[in-house]
Amino acid sequence: MYKLIAADLDETLLDSDHKIPQRVVDAVAAARERGVKFVPATGRPNGTVEDVLETLDLAGREDEYVIGFNGGSLTRNSSPEPIVYSELDRATVQELWSYGIERKLCIHLYTLDPVYMWNYYDWERAYIGGRMNIVPTDEPSLDFLEGEVFTKILFASQDMGYLRACESELAAAGVTRGLDVVYSSGRYLEFNPHGVNKGAGLLALAERLGIKQEETIAVGDSPNDLAMIRAAGLGCAVANASDEAKAAAGYVCAGSNDDGAVAEIIEKFVLG
Repeated sequence: MYKLIAADLDETLLDSDHKIPQRVVDAVAAARERGVKFVPATGRPNGTVEDVLETLDLAGREDEYVIGFNGGSLTRNSSPEPIVYSELDRATVQELWSYGIERKLCIHLYTLDPVYMWNYYDWERAYIGGRMNIVPTDEPSLDFLEGEVFTKILFASQDMGYLRACESELAAAGVTRGLDVVYSSGRYLEFNPHGVNKGAGLLALAERLGIKQEETIAVGDSPNDLAMIRAAGLGCAVANASDEAKAAAGYVCAGSNDDGAVAEIIEKFVLG
């Protein structure tokens, strides 16, 4: 019997309008009635998923959780303060920040809150506006953020080939040695602390709850979901997932995020 379901948000749990299909809301409620935990697992800060928690009746609950920052933090839904979080080395962050500025990339720098952004281009504003607490900045040095905790940094571009070239250049220079580097949403190159990924976050939460690995389900769509898909007892990919996610999954949904694919998984493996 499965006891814990972890689901990515964007392009997985959420449809193209950034809403949760009613079919999914109903399926999650039915699973929870059977004692199954449902946990959002996102690359975003934990505090940006309150609307998701409200829709799923998970908001404010003491023994319900969110995995944030690609596994870099774990938060109870009853408190904004993380139970645990991981931190990037400041010198490495400054090096990546300077590199992104030089190449005119859109940069997201994640603290526990907010997200600082360099080059908040209109195309990125249209994609992500309203979903995070964003503070635009044109500061070339991070000295203005003295004392802040840096949990993640990413580059955004509409050209994935350019991002892959940047990753190769950074790796050759040794800048990303020891970091966990992943792609997501067909537009992001993400840099996380060593050992931080959604798979590690899922397994750490399962251990905390006394749930066995084989009793977990994970569902996602992007390369940053691969570790979670591989780590779970049952790893799933939605129909609109990347080829890498589908290849890693034990089950590939017939439906996409717009069809309520997360409900398909729950109906088949939990309720069925």
